[in-house]
Amino acid sequence: MSEDVLSLPALDEPSASPHLIWADDGSPRSGRFGDVYFSKEDGLAETRAVFLAGCGLPDRWQGRPSFTVAELGFGTGLNIIALIDLWRRHGPCESHLNIFSVEGFPLSRQEAIRALSAWPELADTAAALLAGWPNGVPGFHRIDLPQWRVCLDLAIGDVSWALDQWDGQADAWFLDGFSPALNPAMWAPEVMAQIRARSAPGARVATFTVAGLVRRGLASQGFLVEKKPGFGRKRERLEAHLPGISAGAPRAETVAVIGAGIAGASIARAMAARRVAVTVIEAHHPGYGGSGFPAALVTPRLDAGDAVIADVHAQALRRAGQLYARVDGAVLAPSVLQLEQAERDASRYDKIAAQKLWSQGEMKRVPGVEAAQALGEALLPDGLIMEGALALHPATVLSTWLAETDRLCATVGRLDRDGERWRISDVDGRLLLTADAVVVTAGWGMAALCPDLMLNPVAGQADWVDGPTSRPVAWGGYAVPTGKGLLYGATHERGTTDTLPSDEASQINLATLATALPALAQQVEQALPSTRRKAVRATTPDRLPISGEVQGAPGLYVLGGLGSRGFCVAPLLAEDLASRILGHPSPLPRVSRERLAPARFTKT
Repeated sequence: MSEDVLSLPALDEPSASPHLIWADDGSPRSGRFGDVYFSKEDGLAETRAVFLAGCGLPDRWQGRPSFTVAELGFGTGLNIIALIDLWRRHGPCESHLNIFSVEGFPLSRQEAIRALSAWPELADTAAALLAGWPNGVPGFHRIDLPQWRVCLDLAIGDVSWALDQWDGQADAWFLDGFSPALNPAMWAPEVMAQIRARSAPGARVATFTVAGLVRRGLASQGFLVEKKPGFGRKRERLEAHLPGISAGAPRAETVAVIGAGIAGASIARAMAARRVAVTVIEAHHPGYGGSGFPAALVTPRLDAGDAVIADVHAQALRRAGQLYARVDGAVLAPSVLQLEQAERDASRYDKIAAQKLWSQGEMKRVPGVEAAQALGEALLPDGLIMEGALALHPATVLSTWLAETDRLCATVGRLDRDGERWRISDVDGRLLLTADAVVVTAGWGMAALCPDLMLNPVAGQADWVDGPTSRPVAWGGYAVPTGKGLLYGATHERGTTDTLPSDEASQINLATLATALPALAQQVEQALPSTRRKAVRATTPDRLPISGEVQGAPGLYVLGGLGSRGFCVAPLLAEDLASRILGHPSPLPRVSRERLAPARFTKT
């Protein structure tokens, strides 16, 4: 079996539902495991006594620049909501709370709302978490609450898979799976070993159970285990801790970003969410390269065969949609229609629509008759509606995400390691600044600064007119509403770095549109002449992004090779890089980070 298959979370079939049963007093019970989610007497008080106090909170996070809590058994979210509520009242004002939780059988948002309604004193915090409640598909899901300096990564899937894929080091553990007698997989010896591997020195563990296998499992991994007085009807509970004192993860204090397209802006946003300022160096102006068109499609790479890459793009699309929705005026139109081009597309799109990476209806097959009616065309092939995809106004995103950055207008010519820092010089050798960490996001310009990476240029021209419009649609070419009219294109000139637009390319773009959507092309012809622009994108041999630390160059990171998927993947990959730079847990599964690492294309 390939690693690509093994990398995905295992969920029971045919459904990962917890089979919820509601008691007369309104408390939820799992029909799948025959156990309760929280105490009937007072679930919130139990959470505060067993998990929060049991892990020494809030005292243990005082004076820490960041603190990480991991939980096995997310359930209704009550533990995490109580944790965030405590953090809001007693968290250090400049610190950041990282949370990682695992759930194999997630509740729906409506089920969680019903369960949490028992605690009106937590309503404000619960509402914020519920607003980002994940759709239940397998994988990693990020819910960030920057207003409170909190970030939750929820892994939906098998516990062993989740702990293997997470890269964090927990300062505290809430072990809140169902009873070991009813759910032994959550308490297995291999899980105990993974808890130890993902624990920082001095980590504390709290759990309601005092079962012998749990005590022995923790003790065998070096934890010092103690029985403590229980809560309510429970006589005892467990606390455990690892010897040692956490020094905290090292973090960069000064960060420079080279390039002010969507990749650079995404890094700036991700760092700002962690209260870290960056300096952005751009030779021209934001969006000068491939991010400078009046509209863009935010669409994933559709892959029916590579499970890891399909998962990367599904996770990236979810996160991009969340973040763009927060920018006023950024989303021009929701959902994108992908039309079949080749004979093989029919079976390929069928497989993609059936992938468990998407919630129900998120990828929906549509017959050509419906597509034609929606677009005002006489005849069209069948297609795939991507509900989570969208049309975007790039300039709005760039200006918002770069608003609070320091910016230098210069062309970077050299990057030199000087002790523990990087020296950034212009093309004439003049020092621009020094930084602890540098992130190169310069598109095709990355090839000059990082020549060992196997990047290739692809030039593309798009045209746009005022007046005609359409829902976002792609077929090899694409048509995207701009808010004032329609952008269409684009040419695909491999190996070309020339950015001078041409009449010939405009004719090609119009012909491409006319072949797929003749009625729309007729409207465009009546609105000519068009405005046009040409830019160069950077691509890789496998058409996947390059994201991570450059091998042999500590503190030097790259985010590039995004091709035509930059607006989809950049926000999530930037969060991963920000996490690495600051020593925080990554939102990406380990196997995804490894597949995108720069080392795969470093020339030897």
